[in-house]
Amino acid sequence: MEEKLARRRRRVLLIPAPAQGHITPIIQLAKALHFKGFSITIAQTKFNYLNPSKNLSDFQFVTIPESLQESDLKNLGPGRFMIKLAKECYVSFKDWLGQFLVKQQTINEEIVCVIYDEFMYFVEAAVKEFKLHNVILSTTSASAFVCRFVMFKLYAIDGLAHLKGSGGREEELVPELYPIRYKDLPTSVFAPVEISVELFKNTCYKGTASSIIINTVRCLEISSLEWLQRELAIPVYPIGPLHMVASASPTSLLEEDKSCIKWLNKQKSSSVVYISLGSFTMMETKEVLEMASGLVSSNQSFLWVIRPGSIRTSEMSEEELFRKMVTLERGCIVKWAPQKQVLAHSAVGAFWSHCGWNSTLESLGEGVPMICRPFTTDQKGNARYLECVWKVGIQVEGEIERGVVERAVKRLMVDEEGEEMKRRALILKEKLKVSVSAEGSSHKSLDDFIKTL
Repeated sequence: MEEKLARRRRRVLLIPAPAQGHITPIIQLAKALHFKGFSITIAQTKFNYLNPSKNLSDFQFVTIPESLQESDLKNLGPGRFMIKLAKECYVSFKDWLGQFLVKQQTINEEIVCVIYDEFMYFVEAAVKEFKLHNVILSTTSASAFVCRFVMFKLYAIDGLAHLKGSGGREEELVPELYPIRYKDLPTSVFAPVEISVELFKNTCYKGTASSIIINTVRCLEISSLEWLQRELAIPVYPIGPLHMVASASPTSLLEEDKSCIKWLNKQKSSSVVYISLGSFTMMETKEVLEMASGLVSSNQSFLWVIRPGSIRTSEMSEEELFRKMVTLERGCIVKWAPQKQVLAHSAVGAFWSHCGWNSTLESLGEGVPMICRPFTTDQKGNARYLECVWKVGIQVEGEIERGVVERAVKRLMVDEEGEEMKRRALILKEKLKVSVSAEGSSHKSLDDFIKTL
């Protein structure tokens, strides 16, 4: 009997949240675990369906049964949608999991662990009935996790007074959260504060989880990691940046236009501002025109990602709009870019970003300083850290105006201030490389986690 058990294949089940920024790191984690000898199953919804590529052919992909409408994500917004998805999926996922476990037994496999995105919190309630080893994966920063905890605590103490910025307190620092201001807390532009608090109450609940994996690095967030370790009282494993731990095949839900690499090959070293505001950010036509004018006035070359449908109230297509405003000899516009490849290119000298955590880590991992224009949720805290803690970013706040855009670009690309930021960014790049090396903190953290399986 013992000999038979020893021959069982060991499988890890991973459940990503239905958003681009959550899919990518969980696939990277899956690659790292597969390299360590584990079989991999990815359970996904129809809202983030990733077609297995050749490089992922060793993974098993399954779909969680649910009956939500395709329009729900757009109509409800991310916060309300995740709450509805959790309520919808709990029973169907539990039923599916029971059938899956029976099947695994018949083929002599053992599910050693279920790893679920913190926003797929319904998984914990389902797997505990089967007494499975379950682990939370946080695809945001450790500091963002702390901020969600604090938001929920603030709400419990005095309701929405602090969270809605009433009384002009939005510029004040949140006690014990330096450098986070009240306005930097991860509220959403897609829903009222009450919805964010309800969602965070669930995402911060550890339940029966045995540990939490975070896509971060000790040298970036040591104080936040220590705070979480005390608060959660379970092991916290910082094993990032995951894109440097395991190079996964492209996981973009949008088609990447690689023609921009040929354009970059023709540009001088560190001469290009790369602009990409993520997969959710929306802009008004006026903002786009002001930004385009400021970029042209800065006299710097730029590569700009304009996602189809990302400009509100535009009477002309994105292509028409930018052909009208942009000097194409100095600018290149694509619908979606191979971002890691772009940031690694020697021609790129700065990254104008919404400061999603994946984009932030990818930029830091290549030593590229950032112009920060956060849009919602954890992006605001990330931008604040880039500017005030790591000092490799410039945050653009308030209305977008051409003069503001021009000054921000020149500060980073032309002025001595930008040279100093570039120097610090390159130092951080080396620290991140060390962290994922054989003797590094993230490498050790991953090994420590695997020993628990």
